Amino acid sequence: MLNLKTQKILVTGSHGFIGSYLIKNLLNKRRVPAKNLFLPTHRQYDLLERCNCDKVVTGQDIVIHAAARVGGIGYNQKHPAELFYDNLLMGIQLMESARLAGVKKFIAVGTVCAYPKFTPTPFKEKDIWNGYPEETNAPYGLAKKMLLVQAQAYRDQYGFNAIYLLPANTYGPGDDFSDDKSHVLAALIKKVSLAKNSKSPSITAWGTGQATREFLYAADAAEGIIRATELYDSNNPLNLGTGQTVSITKLLKLICKIMNYKGKIVWDKSKPDGQPRRQLDVSRAKKYLKFTARTSLESGLKQTIAWYQKTLDKNVKP
Repeated sequence: MLNLKTQKILVTGSHGFIGSYLIKNLLNKRRVPAKNLFLPTHRQYDLLERCNCDKVVTGQDIVIHAAARVGGIGYNQKHPAELFYDNLLMGIQLMESARLAGVKKFIAVGTVCAYPKFTPTPFKEKDIWNGYPEETNAPYGLAKKMLLVQAQAYRDQYGFNAIYLLPANTYGPGDDFSDDKSHVLAALIKKVSLAKNSKSPSITAWGTGQATREFLYAADAAEGIIRATELYDSNNPLNLGTGQTVSITKLLKLICKIMNYKGKIVWDKSKPDGQPRRQLDVSRAKKYLKFTARTSLESGLKQTIAWYQKTLDKNVKP
C-alpha cells in the first residue's frame, strides 16, 4: 500500500468538480499535508502547452490526472473536435512529461464513455475494445481511451507505473449546472427547478427516457480513485461504480418526487438518448480495492438537490 502522506502529489483539475472531492479526501481523510499537494489552475498552467506539463510534474511523486474538458450530449455534439483534441493532447503530453520527470505513479481518470455503444451489461473491463463508442460522445470517449493505450505501452516499454480508471457518471453538490455543459442528472434537476418556480404544467426532456445510466456520487468516486492510487498497480483498466442502474424515466420521476413537482413529463424523441445502456461490473474494484460505493442514488440526489437549491436556485430565473 502506497503511503500518500509521504508523497508529493500533483492533482490536475483540482479546482474542478471531481478534483475538489479528491482534495477533500486527501486532506481530510488521508491527512496528506497541504504542503505535499500541488494544485495548479488552468489559468496558471494550460496543459495544452507541453512546457507547462513539464513544469507541473517536476518534483512530484504521484500525478492524478483528473483535468478534462467535458459536457453533456448537446455539448459533445457542438464541440466534438475540441473535446477530442484537448483531452487527447493534455493526457498524452502530461504522461510523457511525468515519465521523463521520474514520477513514481500516474493515475489516468478515464470515462465510461470509452466503452463501446453496444456492450453487454454489466460492462466488464475486458470488453472495452469490442466496438466503437456511442456516436454523440465518441470523440471524447476515444481521446480519453487513448490514455489506456499509452499507460499500457509505457508500462510495457518503460516500466512506468500508470493506471487507468473508468468511473461511472459522477454527480453531487458542486456539479456543473450550466446550460451548455451540464450532464443529464444536473440538467434534469435544473429543468425541474425552473418548471416548479414558473409553475409550468409540464417539462420536456431529451430522448425517450428508456436509456439507462449508472450514477456514482462524487465523494464515492474520489474514494475509489484515491484507493486505486494507494493499492492498484496493473495494466488492466478498472471500473469504479455502484453496479446499479436506473432508467432516465425513473431518474426524472425520482427527482420530481424529491422536489415535489407534479407536472407532466414530455419526452422529445427527436433528441438523442445517447448510449442505450450503462452499467459497470464493479467486482474487480471490490477485489483489488475493497471499494463499495456507500451513497444510494436517492440519498445522493437529495444532497445534490439541497445544494443546488441553496447555492444556485435563487440565481436562476424561470
